[in-house]
Order: sequence, then C-alpha cells, then structure tokens
Amino acid sequence: MEAPLLLLQRLMEAAQVVTSNGNADGNYQYEIISWFDSVSKNAAMVQTETLGQILHLNYGVEYLKKWFGDMKIQDMDACALESLYASLVPLASHADFEPFIQRIADGDTAPILTQQPITTLSLSSGTTEGRQKLLPFTRHSSQTTLHIYRLAAAYRSRVYPIREGGRILEFIYSSKQLKTKGGLTAGTATTHYYASEEYNIKQEKTKSFTCSPQEVIFGGDYKQSTYCHLLLGLLFWDEVELIASTFAYSIVQAFATFEEQWEEICSDIKDGTLSSRITLPRMRKAVLDIISPSPCLASQIEAICRDSKASNWYGIVPRLWPNAKYVYSIMTGSMQPYLKKLRHYAASLPLVSADYGSTEGWIGVNLDPCLPPEDVNFAVIPTFSYFEFIPLNKKKQDLTSGTVGYIEDEPVPLSQVKIGQEYELVLTTFTGLYRYRLGDVVEVAGFHNGTPKLNFIFRRELILTVNIDKNTENDLQLAVERGSEVLNKYGGELVDFTSHAEVMHQPGHYMIYWEIKGEVEERVLGECCGVMDASFVDHGYVVSRRTNSIGPLELCIVETGTFNKVLDYFIGNGAALGQFKTPRCTNNHILLRILNLCTIKRFHSTAYN
Repeated sequence: MEAPLLLLQRLMEAAQVVTSNGNADGNYQYEIISWFDSVSKNAAMVQTETLGQILHLNYGVEYLKKWFGDMKIQDMDACALESLYASLVPLASHADFEPFIQRIADGDTAPILTQQPITTLSLSSGTTEGRQKLLPFTRHSSQTTLHIYRLAAAYRSRVYPIREGGRILEFIYSSKQLKTKGGLTAGTATTHYYASEEYNIKQEKTKSFTCSPQEVIFGGDYKQSTYCHLLLGLLFWDEVELIASTFAYSIVQAFATFEEQWEEICSDIKDGTLSSRITLPRMRKAVLDIISPSPCLASQIEAICRDSKASNWYGIVPRLWPNAKYVYSIMTGSMQPYLKKLRHYAASLPLVSADYGSTEGWIGVNLDPCLPPEDVNFAVIPTFSYFEFIPLNKKKQDLTSGTVGYIEDEPVPLSQVKIGQEYELVLTTFTGLYRYRLGDVVEVAGFHNGTPKLNFIFRRELILTVNIDKNTENDLQLAVERGSEVLNKYGGELVDFTSHAEVMHQPGHYMIYWEIKGEVEERVLGECCGVMDASFVDHGYVVSRRTNSIGPLELCIVETGTFNKVLDYFIGNGAALGQFKTPRCTNNHILLRILNLCTIKRFHSTAYN
C-alpha cells in the first residue's frame, strides 16, 4: 500500500480533474474513494504518522520547544513520539495561542508556531464568542478544503449525478481583507479559499462554474452581491444543477431577499438592465457584461413568482431551477433552526448537509448524502490533523458545582473512541495549533472502517446560566422549537432568535428574543413564553425556578428586520455573510442594545406560578 500521506499529496496535486459540485472524473472518483477506504481502514496508524509528520515539519518552533526542549524527536519511534507528545504538551485553548498569533500578526517572522512562514491569518466569524479570533491559514488549509470538497463530491455523485458543464448557484461572499500591523492579510477562511489557486483550479480546469463572477463574490457588499447572485442564477436557470452556500443561513437569507426584490430582478432580466441598487462599479460592469434582454424568460419567472407568492413561496427553488438536483450547505448545529424554512423553499428537493469543519481545520466528511440533515454524521479524515477526544461523562446532579455538567476523563486517540460516548474534540494541525481544544461536543455514531463517524452535538461555550443552571445551545434550541410549534399552530412563523442570561437585576432570568412573521394574538405569545420556560429541564434550572432564585423567562418580540441589523453589525466588523451564524446566546453589549431598542413587546412566563 502506498503511504497514505504521500498518496494524499498526490491526490491534492491531481485535484484539477474533479470539481466540488460532484461532477467528477470517473478514475479520480474511484481513486479518491479508494484512498479514503485505505486511510480509514488504517486510521490508527495513519494518525500516528500524521502526528509524526506535523512534529517533524515543525521541529524547533518556539511553542514546541517549551515542552520538548532540545529532544531529538526526529530519531524517535512514531508510537513513542505519540505517547511522549501526549505526556509533555498540555491541552490548550485559543487564549493560550493568542499571544503567539498576535506576535505573528505584528510581524515577528521567527518560527513561533510553524517552520513554514505564515503570511495569511483567518478570522473566525465572531458570532460564537462575540469577537473574532485570529488563526493561522496556510497553503495546507486551501489544499485540505479542495480535497474534502472532492472527496464529498465523489460520494454525492453516486446518489445525485451532475451534468458535465452544469452551473452552481452559489451564495458565496468574501469578507473585508485587512492588513495586520506586520503586513499579513487577515480575512475569513472562506475568503482566503475563494482567492486561492485551489478555487481557481476548481473553476477553470473543470469547466464547471458558479453563476457569479469574482467581482460579485468579492464585491464587499453582501446585499448587492445577493441581488446579483439571484439575477445571474435566474439567467442561467436551465444550467443550474444545485444550489449551495457555506451555511444554510445564507440560502434562507437570499430567498427572503428574493421575496422582496423579485419584481425588480424580473425587470432587469426583461430589459437586460441592472438595478440602480448595484452601485459598485466593478460588480456592475461584470454583471452587465453577462446579461442581455430576455423578455420571454422574465415572463416565465414572473408567472412562477406570482403563483408562488400566493402559496407563501412554497417550493420556489425547484420551480425556478427545475434541473437542480439538491440544496447543499452546512445544516447542522446552529443551522438547524433554518431547516424548516429551507425545506419550505426547497419542497421535495433534497437537502444535503455539507461537511464538518471549523476555521481551525476540516474534521469529517459526509459519506451518506441521502441522510436528512438532522441525522447526518461525519467520518473523520485521519490525514488532515491529529485528533484527540476528551471523554465527557454527564455529572450526577450536583447543585454546588460550577462546571458545565460534565466530568472530563483523559483524552484518548482516535482509535480508542467508543460508540455512544460524547467527547470534546482536540486538534493538532499542520498550521501550528497543538492539542487545541475546539470546544465542539460530538458523539461517536459508528465507524467507517476504522475511523469514527461523529454526530455534532453542540459547542460548549454557548451556555445559558444564571447561577447553578447549565443550559447548552442544544437545550435552548429544543426549548425554542417547542415554543415555535405553538406559534406555528396559530399562523405565526419564527424568523430568527437569540438569548441572554440577564444577571444585573435579581433574580436573574433568561431573555429570549424572537423576530416573527405573521399576526398572532398576545395570549399566544404568552403561551409560547411559558412553553419555552417549562422546556428547560436542567435540574439546576428547574429547582432555581421553583425557589424563585431564577426569575420567569422573558420573551422579547423584536420588530421586523432586527436580525438584519444584527447581521449588518457583524458584517461591519469584518464577518462575511457566507460564514455568518446568528449568535444563539450573547453578552455583547452592542448587540443587546440593538435587540432591546428594537423590542416591541415583552412577555413573562407564568409556567412556575
């Protein structure tokens, strides 16, 4: 068998023969699936080899010297090195790496985290912890992105084959690219990928293109880009094979925009013009170079839209793009609340969940594209990083504890995980992160050969807590789902939501902010509020509510467009729409100011009266 890491490099170099939309060359398809079968069968050995390669490539960097000193690790047995690494190098969080990354950003060119020069830094979306994190981005980051797209595409094409030469309606957006004090480029990881050679390979060598030119993707104004994505997607309506975006949120956002702007878009298609709302010169010129008058197409689209508007836009996606095979994006975790609306737009068109990754690195691939997003799991790719798993065991009820409801055991390697057990993921990457606690809680659902298949559960940081109560993002989403079921029963629709643990006044209490669509009576909203309050079943919360050491849950109804203001706030601070996730729990004072200024109704739960 060819060495897995050498074969991976060869596959990366040959990547131009397959595109991320599933339109893959048959030989490459067979080769990449065979490669993954090989590395997954030998996952334990491949992981040991991967760690050895990372440590050998970065031997002598400042961070590792803190722990290894002058040890000659190049001569060590790979298994012994793996054991030594776990015993010497401590688990770390982003806060531990932040001073080192900041020095790199400020222009320090010494080998601090990697021996390879770092010239680019990724910005996380900033919606999880309220501020953006800087993380190293290297050529390896782009290569693994390209490679996982191709691996996933090979599996998707078995189920949903795509016509050669078909187009993708991709709602993708760049963020602002900044220069750090040391002259490094900083931007979102997706922005770096769209600007990379690997993205150009996908676009040019395969002759399979997104509907929008680079001037639209890199326009810098997401509202203008969205309009152009929709316009061009409709001009190429019969060539579109799939609809895609990084996150489900972006697709829902795009079609909410379409509901408002479809008549203007049809006018542009009819006359071959471009709305005056597109003011960016390069974007405007690029789109005008593509469009031409199409009155017949405009009439067809108008008829579909008038009919669809009467049915609240149900099934608009397959009606406008009848050759589309599926909708593709990340649909797990914080994206699950958007699935209902996405299914409404897509009707019977399959929703396929994209793969599992983070700004820090890619983790797993979706091998079962037929599974609904709620049931999807991800097979870990053992060559991308070195993975460890911290076993998490739920605590017995201990109301005096300040931890997050888990007892942590010592981390175990990939080969020792158990089905049904929950873990926190730990990454060691080629980009200079060592035993980095990702904060993601996953459950092992099974195995693909010897590599685990993971269900994403939630992020540990997103916790609603006032005192002894500990509610996760997942707990919040379940409570909101139950409340929104009542809302739906009376003709309302939940557009978006977030929450806050208010502790400035005693007793502290949970505040949940809803933006809704449709007219519902106040008694219904009061019922929604009580249902959510009763849906938090954490023992600490229930006991605290019964004793009134936590006050009644407060439901705040915000005016229409509030969450667009939230989006604009994050975009204005460097986030990209394609990477945006509404924060589900926030202490950000600016965000709370926006929410409270836009609140038009307040309800307090009577669930514990």
